[in-house]
Amino acid sequence: MAKYFDVHPDNPQRRAIGQVVDILREDGLIAYPTDSCFALGAQLGNKDGMERIRSIRHLDDRHHFTLVCQNFAQLGQFVVINNAVFRAIKASTPGSYTFILPATKEVPRRLLHPKKKTVGVRIPDHVVVQALLAELGEPMLSSTLLLPGEEEPMTQGWQIKDELDNVLDAVIDSGDCGTEPTTVVDFSGPEPEVVRHGAGDPSRFE
Repeated sequence: MAKYFDVHPDNPQRRAIGQVVDILREDGLIAYPTDSCFALGAQLGNKDGMERIRSIRHLDDRHHFTLVCQNFAQLGQFVVINNAVFRAIKASTPGSYTFILPATKEVPRRLLHPKKKTVGVRIPDHVVVQALLAELGEPMLSSTLLLPGEEEPMTQGWQIKDELDNVLDAVIDSGDCGTEPTTVVDFSGPEPEVVRHGAGDPSRFE
């Protein structure tokens, strides 16, 4: 049964954030709101958590998992960025974008795209997520909470708790968040490619 945390959207309660991070550190799987939509999250080294996300979403091994980072300095530890890409990403973060980039050796092999050796990274513009990441002290392994057969992600914390109670360890509810996933930009080729149009303005990368 998932624990339910009602967290203030602008002033997250430190005790609640600490309890959620404890669950993450104990290899728990959480549902949490972002600046685009709800997502599933686990600690970076949580292999079982990754498999649970695959199971919930019916994902294959070509799915790009996302490392949700607190800031640009943290992001830079996990992906290879040249100067032009640095400027483009820096100008768009924090925000509703996911960037696909070549991974550094800091990223566990199981999280990489099997052929490209890339990983998704993002810095969300959301107070609650930033509080979680600050307390956790490392990126969070994440994936959009989009269930098989559905066209839109889940948007209500109580509904997620009700429907996924037996497969999650915690649900954070901090009020409404969007229904649109992030805009995904692939920087692993010679030119940036927008591979999913979403909440972030894609025009700057097209």
